[in-house]
Amino acid sequence: MVDMELGAVQLRFADIVWAHEPVGSGELVKICEKELKWKKPTTYTVLRKLCEKGLLKNENGVVTSLVPRDEFYAARSEQIVEDSYKGSLPAFVASFISRKELTPEEADQIQQMIDEFKKGE
Repeated sequence: MVDMELGAVQLRFADIVWAHEPVGSGELVKICEKELKWKKPTTYTVLRKLCEKGLLKNENGVVTSLVPRDEFYAARSEQIVEDSYKGSLPAFVASFISRKELTPEEADQIQQMIDEFKKGE
């Protein structure tokens, strides 16, 4: 089971790995030095923590993800709906669109997703 609780720093690091995987750990250190201004020990500490959480693996100096980026964010979104809206997707959508005006194109896209879901019932 993957621990989906990531802080902003860990999330940024995971995004770097997803963007470059498979990536050698030495190369990852260089990327993090350039993008995050990290020293080598910081990179390896965060890498170790994300490996312990079950999100990444470092095998023979090659870092890869155990959970694809899209699956991670989908599961994280589900957890937000569950925790904040008691599992109610309509309540989440209502809350979201009350603060952000949808464009007609976005409304059409959402309606198309709903229509496609209904066809698959």
